[in-house]
Amino acid sequence: MAVEDVKKNNRLEAGVTPYAEMGYWQPDYEPKDTDILCAFRITPQPGVDHVEAAAAVAGESSTATWTVVWTDRLTAYEHYQARAYRVDPVPGNPEQFIAYIAYDIDLFEEGSIANLTSSIIGNVFGFKALKALRLEDMRIPVAYVKTFQGPAHGIVMEREYLNKFGRPLLGATTKPKLGLSAKNYGRVVYEALRGGLDFTKDDENINSQPFMRWRDRFLFCMEGVNRAEAASGELKGHYLNVTAADMEDMYERAEFAKQIGSVIIMIDLTIGFTAMQSMAKWARRNSVILHLHRAGHSTYTRQKSHGVSFRVLAKWCRLLGVDHIHAGTVVGKLEGDPATTKGYYDILRLDKNEVNPAHGVFFEQEWASMPAVFPVASGGIHAGQMHMLLDLLGEDTILQFGGGTIGHPDGIAEGATANRVALEAMVQARNEGRDYLADGEKILEEQAKTCKPLARALDIWKDISFNYESTDTPDVVATPSY
Repeated sequence: MAVEDVKKNNRLEAGVTPYAEMGYWQPDYEPKDTDILCAFRITPQPGVDHVEAAAAVAGESSTATWTVVWTDRLTAYEHYQARAYRVDPVPGNPEQFIAYIAYDIDLFEEGSIANLTSSIIGNVFGFKALKALRLEDMRIPVAYVKTFQGPAHGIVMEREYLNKFGRPLLGATTKPKLGLSAKNYGRVVYEALRGGLDFTKDDENINSQPFMRWRDRFLFCMEGVNRAEAASGELKGHYLNVTAADMEDMYERAEFAKQIGSVIIMIDLTIGFTAMQSMAKWARRNSVILHLHRAGHSTYTRQKSHGVSFRVLAKWCRLLGVDHIHAGTVVGKLEGDPATTKGYYDILRLDKNEVNPAHGVFFEQEWASMPAVFPVASGGIHAGQMHMLLDLLGEDTILQFGGGTIGHPDGIAEGATANRVALEAMVQARNEGRDYLADGEKILEEQAKTCKPLARALDIWKDISFNYESTDTPDVVATPSY
């Protein structure tokens, strides 16, 4: 939108000067290839000009404070100032604006998500002049991308480790996630894997509680994995959650998991960016796949007016080095608009992201050959949705059916078989050139005639869906062209 130029006073004059007049609003600024760019959704308080609000965000997330300070004279402050260079109104919402802000790369420590986030989202989200603030997207320049390790292995390397190609991988979260003894927990792992799944997993809140200590769980889970591999002839895995109270305990658990033969470990988002990045480096050094559960993310990613979009969190997690991350299902029980979720998956998997307002993507992003992350679809999905899942989420995905495996009326192995048969039938239909999305129900019914576990799964869950309005949708919708 067109905005008027703001008259500048003496930048170093003592007293309180509007942020825009201090140089944090520069509508003529042309971002450099090495700048980090952010798109913030700002909701100014009544009476606060949107340009001044954008300048305030730029200032408070870089070098400014509430008054002019004489020590600015000791720095090349113009080099270190963030610059708000564009403000667009949000369609259909006169209170909100998208503010585009550029940050010089010198403001950030190389290869540190902790420093990047402390800078960009550190203090500014509590700024009183704003009713709400949300970080919608970031452009990470290649010069900064190359300072990060990236995924410990990535999709291609993981498929080569596992020797599994041409289809999504299948998993399940052990249920109930709390209360089982270690031996019964391991029995669930064995049954699900021998039935046809590639992975089983701990859930986010299984660590080392009185009912099941971590070492016992690890041993019984790996017994189940080994027995299932022997029975099936396939490589299997269980995501052993090494999340703990401190890094020493996490490293101990990870080392033990490796010693007993696990191909994969798991961490929770709640351990923090520094711990996540440390575990990613450990995973690469030790050739162990690293799964991330995004535990807690919805406390700040779900609401559209305030917080941090998951697309930004996905970029941070790809940089810091996880191999898997939960990224939404669209059709399951958890939050996930179809267009927005496709944007998340693209960020995790593609080598270059184009600007795509319909998917909520504000910036072009070059990943400079950084390995891709496996998006994980988990939460309220079942075999009857297989055609929709393959169409929406694609092949390089991990589909996790917890309740949709362990809740099968004939048993856990039968639930796993139902999911594996449904998946392979849909992949075969796709490979044959059939319209598997339109014919999905028919394809599943055909397979169910010769697969009783699938027939039972379709019968019990055929009417189950989670159709609720999403809280986080793009501001624009793609319209068909004729």
